[in-house]
Amino acid sequence: MGSALALSVSPQRREGSIVEQIGDTPLLRLGNIGSEIEGVEIHVKAEFMNPGGSIKDRAALNMILTAERNGALTPGKVILDASSGNTAIAYAMIGAARGYRTKMCIPRNASQERKRTLEAYGVELVITDPAAGSDGAILRCREIYKENPAPYFYADQYSNPANWKAHFNGTGLEILRQTDRRLTHFVAILGTSGTFTGVTRRLRLSAPRAQCISVQPPSGFHGIEGAKNMDAAVVRPGIYDDRMADRNLFVETEEAQRMTRRLAREEGLLVGISSGANVAAAVNLARELASQGQQGYIVTVLCDGGGRYLSEGFWNDSD
Repeated sequence: MGSALALSVSPQRREGSIVEQIGDTPLLRLGNIGSEIEGVEIHVKAEFMNPGGSIKDRAALNMILTAERNGALTPGKVILDASSGNTAIAYAMIGAARGYRTKMCIPRNASQERKRTLEAYGVELVITDPAAGSDGAILRCREIYKENPAPYFYADQYSNPANWKAHFNGTGLEILRQTDRRLTHFVAILGTSGTFTGVTRRLRLSAPRAQCISVQPPSGFHGIEGAKNMDAAVVRPGIYDDRMADRNLFVETEEAQRMTRRLAREEGLLVGISSGANVAAAVNLARELASQGQQGYIVTVLCDGGGRYLSEGFWNDSD
C-alpha cells in the first residue's frame, strides 16, 4: 500500500456554465487510513469537488433537467423540496443559473453553514422541527404543495427516479471507468438512497461480481446529517429498494465523527460526517476481508466538504 494519497483519475474540467462543471470528480486512493490492512485498497470518490460542494449536485441537476424536458418545470415556477441541506444548496445553485427561485424545507438542526449558504443564494427557507429530522421536513413540504400546488415544481428527491438515474448514468459509469472495473465492493450511506440505488443498478449490469453495501446509522436518533436508518424512517424514500444491498453496515455517529477528523488530519481531506461514516464502514469491511485472507478494491464516497460542519463541536475532540 502507498504512503500517500494517490489520484486514480484526474478529470478534465470543462469550460462553460457552473452547471456544466458537475460530475467527473476524481477517485482518490487513501494512503494512510487503512494502509496497514494487507491486500485491500480503499478508494474514495471526491464528490465535494462538485461546484455546489456535494454529490447532490448530480441528482438536483438531473431532476431539474428532466422536469424541464417533461414540462413540469417552466419559467416562473418555484423549485420546492425538503432537504437536510446539500440538495437544497444544489437546487439553489442550479436554479440561480437557470433562472428559478427556490423554496426549501429543512430541519432546524441542519448545520449553520448550510443554512447560511442557502440564505446567501436567496432561498426561501421553511424551518422544521429538529426532533422530526428529515421526515418532518418532508411532511411539511408535502403540506405546502398540497395547499397550493400551482406555483411550484415539487422535485420530491426521495421519490423522484431522476435522482437515482443521475448516478446510474453518471457516478456509476465514472467509477467503472476510473477503476477499470476492478472494484470488488461499493459502499455508500443511505439518505434518499439515490447514490446507492443508481450506482448499484449500474454495477449489477456492468460489474456483477462487485458487492454493494449500504451504510446506515443504527437507529433513527443520530448526528449524521442527511442519513437515514430505513427501518426507523417515518417516511421511507420511494426510490429505496431494501432488496438491493448485498448487506448493510451500521456506523455510530461518534465513529463517523472520529473518522471525519482522521480524514482531515491524516489524509488532508476536509469532508463531512457522512463521508466519515462511509470511510469508517469501508475500513471495517477492509479489516474483515483481510482477516479472512481476501483481497479487495473498495470504493466509497466523500459526499460533501467539511466546511459545512465547522461549527460542530466534534472537531475539537481528541481521538
